[in-house]
Amino acid sequence: MNTTQQLFLHGSISKALLKLGIPIILINVLQSAYQLTDAFWVGRLGAAQVAAVSISMPVTFLVIAIGAGLAMAGAILSAQYMGAGQQDKVNHVAAQTMLMVTLTAIVLGGIGYMLSPYFLTLLGVEDAVYGDALKFMHVSFIGVIFVFIYAMFQSLMRGIGQTKVPLIIVSVTVLLNFVLDPLFIFGYGSFQGLGVMGAALATLVTQSLAALAGVIIFLRGRHGIQLQLKSFYPDWQYIKQAFFLGAPGSIELSARAFGLIIMSFLVASFGTQTIASYGVGSNVLQMVMIPAMGLSMAVSTLVGQNMGAGNPKRAAQITQLASLWGLLGLSFVGGVAYYFAEHLVAFFIPDDGAVIAKGAKFIRIMCLTWGGIGVQLCVVAAFRASGNMLNAMLVALLSQGVVQFPAAYILSKHTQLGDHGIWYSFAITNVVIALITYAWFAQGSWQKTILTKEDRDIAKISQEAFIEEGSH
Repeated sequence: MNTTQQLFLHGSISKALLKLGIPIILINVLQSAYQLTDAFWVGRLGAAQVAAVSISMPVTFLVIAIGAGLAMAGAILSAQYMGAGQQDKVNHVAAQTMLMVTLTAIVLGGIGYMLSPYFLTLLGVEDAVYGDALKFMHVSFIGVIFVFIYAMFQSLMRGIGQTKVPLIIVSVTVLLNFVLDPLFIFGYGSFQGLGVMGAALATLVTQSLAALAGVIIFLRGRHGIQLQLKSFYPDWQYIKQAFFLGAPGSIELSARAFGLIIMSFLVASFGTQTIASYGVGSNVLQMVMIPAMGLSMAVSTLVGQNMGAGNPKRAAQITQLASLWGLLGLSFVGGVAYYFAEHLVAFFIPDDGAVIAKGAKFIRIMCLTWGGIGVQLCVVAAFRASGNMLNAMLVALLSQGVVQFPAAYILSKHTQLGDHGIWYSFAITNVVIALITYAWFAQGSWQKTILTKEDRDIAKISQEAFIEEGSH
């Protein structure tokens, strides 16, 4: 056992969380620079262009989410097999995950491309927004395969505790995107800019390079995972198991994405100004979630490896400490955001006073409850990493279908709050779901799931875990 594995399985929990969490947070900061760079330059085109990107993102996210469960299953199993000391299984899981994710991405990207016009018509976007939104979605769906492949590479590397290589790749591609964005959006010299579509194209180019780098690294095998071409021959038994493990993860992420689409319907009913404010507020929320996501990803790796090593008690201690950090950290960030709300919105749309005022109101209403997001993300990460994907799925369904959208609809359409009712639904959801998820975690039955026993079938384990939870 190397020193890193010793730390993850037996050392200081705080040190282990920091060793994993800090590089992951840096990766997430850099990855968010894709969206921030796009938002910064697109914001210079006008509110209609910002609305085009805002209305397109949830749809592309939904398609990506459908296939993401397979990558999630691979990351969970690679972490648990690494904790159990089974390197051959780690390699096998990585190869099969890459195969499944690539095929899934081709199918879903093609379907998304063809259905893009119907999505936008269904959303009822205004004519001023439709053309740019369609172009953005078409390019985004072409790039889905590269997004899938690199996300899979990053998830598998994170599962075995390797974060340095993904950090280097992301750093290079983000710098490249920073150069390509204004070039593709506005043009230079004789090259005419492509507007909103240019932002999507810049991301497509850089994501394809990142995906290629990930594949090459796996084939060379110098960083903890070694793939060979023969490893890609389909293992139908594993594919069946990964499907049963990953399907709840796909449903979970799809539910969150579908919830965003339903919210987009609601937001769109209030006009372009509200859509733009919602888009800017969502960008700010994504920035704020970066440290919480990094922390939750560290939890996922540590819980997965400790569950694989047969130490569920330590897995619970890791989750408890991370949840406390998430609660305190995001509450502090929320307090800062409350006082600088206008400045945050003006960064994205500097010349529209009405959008700045409305966006600042959105931030101020939800920001003081951001600590709840930190708790929820850490607990859900522990559920997933332990193999209890059904728990995570049910949290998502509860969050989107039972709490947020009903609250947003009732408050915005049946009270005097108007579109402010949508903003309040975020605050309500953050508090309610944090309380529910932590209570479920504290109950403890999630610790009984073990995926790495040779004589156990993952489909049967998932079913048993669901019945176990339902009996409490």
